[in-house]
Amino acid sequence: MQWLSRIAIPDINGLVEILCLAFVFYYIFAFFRGTRGASTLTGFIIFFVILIVATRFFHMDTLNWLLQRFSVYLSIALLIIFQPEIRRVLAELGKQHHFGSSANDLTLVDQLLKAVSILANRRIGALIAIEQDIGTRTIQETGIKIDSAVNSELLASIFFPYTPLHDGGVIISNNQIVAARCMFPLSRRTEFSKTLGTRHRAAVGLTEETDSMVIIISEETGGISFSHKGRLFQNLDKERLRRFLSGILQKTKRKHSVWGKVNKQLNVLLNKIRNLMGVKLIS
Repeated sequence: MQWLSRIAIPDINGLVEILCLAFVFYYIFAFFRGTRGASTLTGFIIFFVILIVATRFFHMDTLNWLLQRFSVYLSIALLIIFQPEIRRVLAELGKQHHFGSSANDLTLVDQLLKAVSILANRRIGALIAIEQDIGTRTIQETGIKIDSAVNSELLASIFFPYTPLHDGGVIISNNQIVAARCMFPLSRRTEFSKTLGTRHRAAVGLTEETDSMVIIISEETGGISFSHKGRLFQNLDKERLRRFLSGILQKTKRKHSVWGKVNKQLNVLLNKIRNLMGVKLIS
């Protein structure tokens, strides 16, 4: 038990640093969870933890020295490997948040469910993306601009077979149908290559690069699927799809409202500081 006495108990500053690091690592793992980079990141961490422990335990000084020297190149390699995930994080930080009222969200969900019901009953294939915080302008430019209010009949008519716009996907932004016949990026995940068709792979591909929600209607079976953050949920009924859509929209709204309150309090604090500085300058 003598080794227990050698362990240094952290002070207040050490505890704060531990909590900060735990917070950062938690959100890094939460962000990567469910994405194609999750397994790669886990493999990297396990490999280097084992390697570092082995070099310290067996006193492999040369190998430990090489690991320290290659740490710079390792960081560059991580930037290249996780480039899509890092780009999505930066896009989320730089994107201005736009969100509507609860009534608008309910209207959007109702119109989407009506369109899904029409398409599924007639077994008409469809791909409908609902943009969130990360913009999809580059994807919109691959299609035809529409800029129309979300309407179930319009959505159903867009995907009707042999119409000029039925190929590709529709993008909805700010409760507006902004573009149709858009080409979504295909997911490169190998587990999807044989089990799913192009429409489902395109839906997952878009949600891997953005935070959009995508509804998929199968042309073969009329089945309803839903994709978000690189995950795919299949064989849904309308009520479960409603819960998915409403839950994510409400969660996004709450997140935005919290940041709005924080921003408001910061502005109040800055105004008080300016006023105090003004009083000091006058005196």
